[in-house]
Amino acid sequence: MIKKVLIATMSLGIGGAETHIIELVLELNRRGVEVAVASNGGVYVSDLNKAKIPHYTVPMHRRSPGCMLRSYFAMRKIINREKPDVVHAHARIPGFICGLINKTKRFNFVTTAHWVFDISGGLRYLTNWGQKTIAVSEDIKHYLTHNYGIPSDDIFVTINGVDTEKFSPSISPDNIVSEFNIDSKRPVICNVSRLDENAAAATRVLLEIAPELHERVPGVQLIIVGGGDIFDELNAKADAINKQTGTNTVTMTGPRTDINHILAACNLFVGVSRAALEAMAMAKPVIAAGKEGYAGLITPEKLQISVDTNFCFRGCELTAHESLLRDITDFFESAVPAALGDFGRNLVTRDYSVKRMTEDCLKAYEAVVRRRYNVVMSGYYGYKNAGDEAILQSICRNITESGDVTMTVLSYDPEDTKTRYGYQAVNRFNIFRVLRALKRCDVLVSGGGSLLQDYTSTRSLLYYLFIISSAKRMKKKVMIYANGIGPVSKKANRRRVRRVISKADIITLRDTESAEELRAIGVMRDDVRITADPVFTMDGISREDSLRILEEHGISVGSFIVVSIRDWPGTGDFFEKIASVCDSIYETSGRDILFIQMQPNKEIGINRRVQGMMKNPSHILEGRFTAEELMGIIGASDLVLAMRLHALIFAARMNVPFAGIVYDPKVSSYTSTLCMPSAGDVTSFDEKAALKTISELLKRRIEYVEMLKSKSAQFSIAAKEDPALLMTLLKEQ
Repeated sequence: MIKKVLIATMSLGIGGAETHIIELVLELNRRGVEVAVASNGGVYVSDLNKAKIPHYTVPMHRRSPGCMLRSYFAMRKIINREKPDVVHAHARIPGFICGLINKTKRFNFVTTAHWVFDISGGLRYLTNWGQKTIAVSEDIKHYLTHNYGIPSDDIFVTINGVDTEKFSPSISPDNIVSEFNIDSKRPVICNVSRLDENAAAATRVLLEIAPELHERVPGVQLIIVGGGDIFDELNAKADAINKQTGTNTVTMTGPRTDINHILAACNLFVGVSRAALEAMAMAKPVIAAGKEGYAGLITPEKLQISVDTNFCFRGCELTAHESLLRDITDFFESAVPAALGDFGRNLVTRDYSVKRMTEDCLKAYEAVVRRRYNVVMSGYYGYKNAGDEAILQSICRNITESGDVTMTVLSYDPEDTKTRYGYQAVNRFNIFRVLRALKRCDVLVSGGGSLLQDYTSTRSLLYYLFIISSAKRMKKKVMIYANGIGPVSKKANRRRVRRVISKADIITLRDTESAEELRAIGVMRDDVRITADPVFTMDGISREDSLRILEEHGISVGSFIVVSIRDWPGTGDFFEKIASVCDSIYETSGRDILFIQMQPNKEIGINRRVQGMMKNPSHILEGRFTAEELMGIIGASDLVLAMRLHALIFAARMNVPFAGIVYDPKVSSYTSTLCMPSAGDVTSFDEKAALKTISELLKRRIEYVEMLKSKSAQFSIAAKEDPALLMTLLKEQ
């Protein structure tokens, strides 16, 4: 239950973000949440005073070192005094200052991004987005994930809430008509904007076309609302227009807080963002024209782009003289359906209410108070290797089912990882993003597979050790999760592994051979646990769905054997021999041969080469499939002959007998652990011995199936120890 919130913002002057903040504060207060506000002040402080909400004056409106230093010490005192459940900062400077304080005081910290910021030079680092971030549109959420690497799960998308009672078609325009001598019988256009050089581009265009509008729309009246550093310049231009037209064509009101009464006086609103929504709430037609984009008259057909850009129309064409003149003229010359006003009013009432905005913020508050853990996953991910992708899926699924956890994956192809699995991902070789992800996390999981070995290369080993060392330097917890260790042959590498892995908080291994290798390296710990490969918690698709996939790819099989091979140096005539073995299986058992690819981009060539060496027909399942699909296809087969370790693990999980072809010690280790036979070593492959092994497997298939059922069940239970251990580690944070 959120009882108290401290809002920190730059100022409470007139503006869209400021209106958003004051509406949020007042609604929280109405709901019984105690609220305090810190800002440089402004016209809306009087609203706080009326509601008896405390306001602290803090100069967070300027980037000068003096103001920021004073703000830092002032906010420390305010936080100590108020002791809020959540500190909610709006805008860059308040977020940065509260973020600095949070490094030592450790409070629940949420920010809101109302806009996109300049990130050139060092400005990127003058930002802190808190533990959770609220974005006021989907495109701002994308900006935050793309430019700051914030996990998408940590971003809550909200709206600019509008008070639909304050902004209602029933509001009277009489006082505005009287104050500014508006002729209600003549057309009235209203524009609300901050009149600063970087914000008033559309207002400039509106003034530029005013004389032509006067000719095309007789008697037209423009009401321009707002203040800023170019107000005097635009006011002088308005005076010149009025002299030119000989009538009160343009009225410059300056900054106002009674926007609802001004909007009540108009027939058409020209503008964007919150002001556009306020006009729509009053059932006024809106032409979308702002500094970042132009969309013309907002109709139901333009709803999606409106919502996606928070009615700012970023990425659309810029406001142009011809477009705006044409659309305003067309509006007054044609009969605009009355339903357009109803469309706007209904939309705001349904989707853009202050109530919804406040509920979105409360969800973010509750999430940060509840504490959602952040785990970074390091492994051989993003290379489209089905085995390693299965490890990733299994670990992530097991972790997220165990608790409220956000996953960030260090991936070779982060876009593929995000798209395919929905996990937040960063490029594993972008050192700055990797370190930033580690800094934000609670625990680093070095997850699954044979990561710590120099059999393939020392460079790979050094990479994974660097990730672990970096996390420990940041005082993060580290779990070595169901790893296979070794072989580590070079003395220097063994020393490195011993030094780094000894510092891990939890170590679990997938087999006894890995434990023996770790002890031989010199990691002498009594708390190392042997669990199992995480993939033993995964399930394959059904036999029916598996056969359907084969049919869709033009593969018609009866009883069949799955073969999984990979290219490997120093194998001599192994591939000619494996082709001969496949021919013999086909001839003696009558079973079809199906080649599958665990890593298609690296295996398709060798599969085609072996197929070309065969005398009998065979099939290659080409393309990329999910781990569950490959597991299901393996489950539909009678036997598996494979080099790839996870093809064997898929088989074990689906209770399909297999013979492992040893190219790496891990294959020999797991084959032995599962009490299944080896078909031989790639460097000294014996066709006759391999065929004898396969014949024996087929003869005693039912016996082996029952044995695998027992082993797979044991391994599944063991694999579930890992997420439980990780949750224990997370709860120690």
